[in-house]
Amino acid sequence: MTQATESMDSPASPALQAWHLGKEYKLYDSPRQRLLSLLAGGARHRSHWALKDVSFTLERGQCLGVVGNNGAGKSSLLKLIAGTMQPSVGSVERRGRVTAILELGAGFHPDFTGRDNLYFGASLIGISAPEMRALEPEIIAFSELGEAIDRPVKTYSSGMTVRLAFALVTAVEPDVLIIDEALAVGDQHFQRKCIERIDSFRRNGCTILFCSHSLYHVRQLCDVALWLDEGRQKSFGDTESVLAVYEAHVRAQDNATHGEAAAQASSATRHAALACPDDAKGFAHIVSVEVENLGEGQPPRLDSEDLVITLVARVPVGEQPNFGVMLEQAHGAGITSAGTLNDGVPPTPLGNGLWRARIRFTELPLHSGEYLISAFLFDSQGLIVYEQWLQCASFRQIYALSTPGLVRLPHRWE
Repeated sequence: MTQATESMDSPASPALQAWHLGKEYKLYDSPRQRLLSLLAGGARHRSHWALKDVSFTLERGQCLGVVGNNGAGKSSLLKLIAGTMQPSVGSVERRGRVTAILELGAGFHPDFTGRDNLYFGASLIGISAPEMRALEPEIIAFSELGEAIDRPVKTYSSGMTVRLAFALVTAVEPDVLIIDEALAVGDQHFQRKCIERIDSFRRNGCTILFCSHSLYHVRQLCDVALWLDEGRQKSFGDTESVLAVYEAHVRAQDNATHGEAAAQASSATRHAALACPDDAKGFAHIVSVEVENLGEGQPPRLDSEDLVITLVARVPVGEQPNFGVMLEQAHGAGITSAGTLNDGVPPTPLGNGLWRARIRFTELPLHSGEYLISAFLFDSQGLIVYEQWLQCASFRQIYALSTPGLVRLPHRWE
C-alpha cells in the first residue's frame, strides 16, 4: 500500500497521463557477468521488457480497467503509476493525492498491535499523527476488528490484516486510486463494504485505475479499459470495445488449448452441477439451477420451444439478491445474458433467506447445436458476485430446418 501527493493543476487538467512507459529488466547469465558489466562496461545482459510503450490519459472522475493474461504487465504498470517502481523509459504525471492498494498489509510490523500499526502505516502514506487521531475511530469501526485492534498483528488472520490495511488506506478519499486485484478482501460482507467504498469514491469524482481478472467488475465500474499483452498495449478505449477484442483473444486461446476431447469430457460434469447440494459452502450461495423440459441424451435435448431456467439461492435474511444467467455455445462464443437487476424484475422471496428467479426465453431462436448455461448470484446492487456456476448445465437444440448460422433473428422480406 502506498500513497503520494503530486502538485495540483487547474481543474481542467487530466488527472493522470502516461507517455510511452516501459520497464526493462537486465538478465545476466551469472553474477560474474553482472560484475564484469559493472567493471568493464559493455552489454553482457539480455533484456526483458515487462512493459513497453504504454500511453494513455485519464480525466478526473474516469475509471480505467486494466485487463490481460497473467504476466501481461498489469501489476508493473500500476507500480509505475503509483511511483513504487521507476520506469526505464517514458514518464508519468499524476495530479492530486494518489493512493495505491497493491499489497495490503505488507508494511505492517507483526509485533506491533493493530492500533500501533495504524499510526505507523499512516506515517508512511502521508497522514499526520493529528489527522490519524481524528480518523482512528472510523478506521477501526470500518475494519470491524473490535478489541482485536490492541492485539499484535502476528495474531491476526490474513483476512483481519487486509481489512485493517484497507480501512487505513481508504480512510482519506484520494484524487487518484490505484487498485491491484483488491476487491476480494475478507468475507462476503466485508468485500461488499470495500466495493461500496470504492464505488462511492468513483461517484465523487475520484480517478481510478483498476486491475482485475473479473470482467464483470470492469464492466460495472470502468468507463475505459486498457488491454495489455506480453507487456505491450494492445487496445485502449471505451470499455465494451476493448473487452470485446480481449474476450475474442481469450476464446481463441481457449480453443487452441482445449481440444474437442477435453471439452466433451467435461460435458457430463457441467450437466451434473444441476444437482449440486445446498451444503455449507458460504453464507450467500446458489442452491439450485433447474432447466425445464429436458429430454434424453447427453447433453439432453430441449423438448420445448421455450428455454425455462429456475434459480434458487440463499442469502442473509433481510437482503434481496439478484440473479443472472448466460447462454453460450458449447465450443464457441457467448450468445446472450440476462439479469434481474438490469431487467428491473426482483426475485421472489421464499422465506428464511431463500429467493427464486425464473426466466423464460420464448421461442428460443437457436439453430441446431449444443449450448451451455451459466448462473450468477449478485448482491442487491449488482456489485458483488457472491457465487457463479459456470457452464453448470448443458442442452442440445434441434431446429427442423437445416440452415447456416447461429440464431434466427426477427426479420421480414420487402
